[in-house]
Amino acid sequence: MKLIARPLELKLANPWKIASTKGSTAHHTIIVELVDADGIHAIGEAAPSVLYGESVQGVLKLLAELNPASLSFADVRGSMDYLASRPNLPVAAKCVLNLALLDGAAKRAGQPLHDFLGLGFRENHHITCFTIGIDTPEVIREKVLDATQYPVLKLKVGDPRDGENFAALRSVAPDKPVRVDANEGWKTKEDALRMLEWLVATDNKIQFVEQPMPRDASDEDLIWLKKRSPLPLFADEACHTVKDIPHCAEGFHGVNVKLVKTGGVSMAHDTLQAARMAGLKTQLGCMIETSVLISAAAHLAELADFLDLDGNLLVTSDPYAGVTAEKGVLSFATAEEKCGLRVSRRTEKSLTPVSRKTCSLRQS
Repeated sequence: MKLIARPLELKLANPWKIASTKGSTAHHTIIVELVDADGIHAIGEAAPSVLYGESVQGVLKLLAELNPASLSFADVRGSMDYLASRPNLPVAAKCVLNLALLDGAAKRAGQPLHDFLGLGFRENHHITCFTIGIDTPEVIREKVLDATQYPVLKLKVGDPRDGENFAALRSVAPDKPVRVDANEGWKTKEDALRMLEWLVATDNKIQFVEQPMPRDASDEDLIWLKKRSPLPLFADEACHTVKDIPHCAEGFHGVNVKLVKTGGVSMAHDTLQAARMAGLKTQLGCMIETSVLISAAAHLAELADFLDLDGNLLVTSDPYAGVTAEKGVLSFATAEEKCGLRVSRRTEKSLTPVSRKTCSLRQS
């Protein structure tokens, strides 16, 4: 097995700010390619997060120390066991390699990943929201106008201008369903309840609110807020892996599962299944990412009640093509690659062309 890892800078269409960050105009992610002795070429991606103590250079350093001979498309589970045995390996490193391993395994089987996992994928069914980051009311209004084609919006809050920003959104999109994401921005249960009650009094088309309080809020505060909240509450920063589901079931109504938090498709699959078994609603989310990670997550769409897979729509420099989201509807119908993650390079200048092996597509 040959392993190639490299950083990739993504240019954002608009400066990106949430309650827990200062904002930026660029974002960095990691691309990994695996090529086995049979010539199967696979790709993976991870977006290391400073919120979780990760960095691009730190992840690249640890990837360089791995033994590629311990990775195999024929044995994804064994390969992941090898990664689990490595001390202090960041979740981002596990994520990028899990994607590449599954991409290669599904290509080896001649299947798209959703069929390889036994899930299927319904075309014309799965709808993603489009996220509006924190900004001035004037810019919020322009962002919402630019997002006219998307039927569901998400608004980032946790800013002194929340009221003005919400009014700006509604001034140009009065009827669209909206999801609200506080990103830990409300620091106490009383502040959170006050804001939740304000949202309900202001608008009747809010679907749910993500991470109203900090991830380290006490169980008592989470349970207190859940009992009183007039809106469904979804854990995001408080939900990483399947191990967090029992805790989330006590303090939230749903969870937002991201591949870069769980450690890849395999772990996200298990986390979504566990959440559903616990009676929680599920959303598949993302960071600022290319079509590699977004497409990987889309293969799990059948396990999610809601989708927030718009990270690639927020950048102007995505070098990959895979799942599309015209009018918010996720589709693999135009993907050139028929197997694995169903992702291909937009240009062939800097990367070896990926496999174009044909495989049957099952709609279910």
